[in-house]
Amino acid sequence: MSRRIVVLTAGLSQPSSTRLLADRIAQAAGAEISARGESAEIQVVELRELAMDMASAMATGGVPTPKLAKVREAVSAADGIIAVSPVFTASYSGLFKMFFDLLDTDALNGMPVVIAATAGTPRHSLVLDHAMRPLFSYLRAVVVPTGVFASTEDFGDGEAGASLSDRIRRAAAEFAALVVAEKAGVDGFAPAPIDLKKRTSGVRIDKAVVPFMTMLQGHAGGGGEERQS
Repeated sequence: MSRRIVVLTAGLSQPSSTRLLADRIAQAAGAEISARGESAEIQVVELRELAMDMASAMATGGVPTPKLAKVREAVSAADGIIAVSPVFTASYSGLFKMFFDLLDTDALNGMPVVIAATAGTPRHSLVLDHAMRPLFSYLRAVVVPTGVFASTEDFGDGEAGASLSDRIRRAAAEFAALVVAEKAGVDGFAPAPIDLKKRTSGVRIDKAVVPFMTMLQGHAGGGGEERQS
């Protein structure tokens, strides 16, 4: 079975360290998916090439151009997303945010997502957990535990480069596990609703609510005068 992976990269330059990181994560994810007996169809989207289309959609109340509509459809139909942004002013770029502002509300429901970011210094690494992860949680996507941050020094050889490679492999493995996971249960069958009248561990659960002050009566410090010894 072929899994469709869309890579969204918001780098502005060419060549771009953001695109380089996106390609490395996509390659690792493809390898991990293949190792699980399935193939990966990877589509890379350079958001800078959609800048004019996104600006037009924003100015017309969200009406997408044909080019933007095609990318939105690809994202909605994907089995997983790899999202990579450069850091600007301690957060993801405006171009990156604009794209997700233009998606349908439910486009990423339950979608496995790898988040990644690039910057000139390691001081910006918190962008993953303080900006990108909350964004995708709001969109109800399933973000893998390992985010990938890369500063300029991480693209070189040595310990920093090896650490980046380890993070990429770990994130790719977590992502692949979610992408190829089968649905739990059978379509059309749902768990039986819980009967609140049934006894659980000898305690009957009733709908009647006992007032809190009534429950405290007779106990020291609540519901009236304390007992005198």
